[in-house]
Order: sequence, then C-alpha cells, then structure tokens
Amino acid sequence: MSKQTILVQAGTGKTGKRVARLLREQGHTVRIASRSGEPRFDWAEESTWGPALAGVDAVYVVPLDATGDEHEQLTRFVATATAAGVRRLVMLSARDIDTFAAVNSLVAERAVRESGVAWTILRPGWFNQNFDEDYFDAAVRAGEVLLATGDGLEPFIDAEDIAEVAVAAFTQDGHDGQIYDLSGAELLSFPQAVGIIAAELGREIRVVDLEPAAYAGQMAGQGMPLEFAELIARLYQRIREGKEAHLSDGVQRVLGREPRTFAAYVKNAVAAGAWN
Repeated sequence: MSKQTILVQAGTGKTGKRVARLLREQGHTVRIASRSGEPRFDWAEESTWGPALAGVDAVYVVPLDATGDEHEQLTRFVATATAAGVRRLVMLSARDIDTFAAVNSLVAERAVRESGVAWTILRPGWFNQNFDEDYFDAAVRAGEVLLATGDGLEPFIDAEDIAEVAVAAFTQDGHDGQIYDLSGAELLSFPQAVGIIAAELGREIRVVDLEPAAYAGQMAGQGMPLEFAELIARLYQRIREGKEAHLSDGVQRVLGREPRTFAAYVKNAVAAGAWN
C-alpha cells in the first residue's frame, strides 16, 4: 500500500506507542491523538475531532472505556471520521467480547463494521505488558500481587504482537473485514506468570488470591473506582471459571509465525530495567 497518514488513538499506551513506532519505521505519517497534540484531540470535546482527522487516511481506534456512554461516543467518532475521508479503521477490542456482555464493546465494534470503509478488528487477551507498564507493575515491585483468578488459565499476549498485527492490517492486503482473536503461545495461570517474573528477577513475589467479590471490595477500599474494581473482578471470575483457557490463532494467521512467549517477554523486560 502507498504511504498513509494514520491517526493513532492511545498513542502513548501499551499498543498505541508500538503501532506508532512501527508505522513510522515503514515511512508512514503518524498523528498521535492526544490533548497535547497538534492538532489537539480530546474525547470529551467533539469539536476537536474534525481538525485531528483532517487529511487522515486511517485510524487506529482504541475505545476510551468499557461503559456504554463511551461506546456511543465512539460511534459518533466513527461517523465523523468517515465523513472526514478516513478510508480504513483498525480497532482494538477484547477477546471473547461477544460472549461477555459485561464488557459491551459490541456497540463500538458494530459502528466500525458498519462504517462503510475498510475495517479490521483485533480482539486480544490480557497483555504481557500489564505486568510492567500498567496494572501489576507496582505490586510486582512491592513483592505482593493481589489476584482473584485462582488457578484459571489465560493466554497472555505480547503488545508487540498486537502492534505488528495492527500494522499489517494498515499496510497489507487481505485483512479487510476480518476479526482476529489474538492470544499468546501458551496458557498460564496468573500465579505461574508471577512465578516466571520472580524467577527471572531472583526474588520472591507473593501472590494473594481472593474471591472476586472480596477482591473488588478490597481494591475499592484502596481507592480504585468501584465500577472499575467490579469490572476487573468479573474478568477474573471468567478466568477463574476456565472461560479464557483457550488459544487463538490470529497472530499466526496474520504474521505467519508463533506469538512471543511470556518467558521471552519477561527476559526482555528485565533486561530493559523493568521492576528495578
């Protein structure tokens, strides 16, 4: 495909920053959607959407949140984008979203599918990078990780793999109208994943496992917004019940190789100074 101008939402996030880097390496023009960008983009101010989309060929779409209001907002954004001349949308969604109504991204997915332009939807599982760039980082550093997943298994996926799939959808033929379920190479429990990190670091990291309802209450008591704590607890309940214990072949189909392993991610993260 010819060189494009691509707007990347969540361009400093776990997948967005990698998508932006890979696109730039291929010579595409990348515009980061942010309140400090030029032109400025703010989800809360729809007047900023048009200027940010001016001259843009494609958008990496990352929904703002997992609640209905934000997804209705994304529906309006998609309409604005197509009206502005955007010809391709690649959306970051979530694995098994169509069987888990509590995280109802289906409204946003439908807006993308019905946009009238080329589209690809990515449905990944839990990111490896949640352990060092986001959710679990402080807990791993402190040496105690609070969970509610029991021995349930999850096919953790590397954000680098997600980004490579997204870039392929932007730059290669054959991905229009596709929904790719993305997983890592193996099934691991959360305690096993923490154990791999602990072994690589050479120190003990304690895992404390609660029932999901108790987890939500404790996290809310520590200052986490209750709605978010309850959402995470519901996700943990699915894992605890074995509902996420299956692999997907999206990475293999798009990239023609196996996904990165969790152990390889940990080695690279430690080498880069994670959890120091």
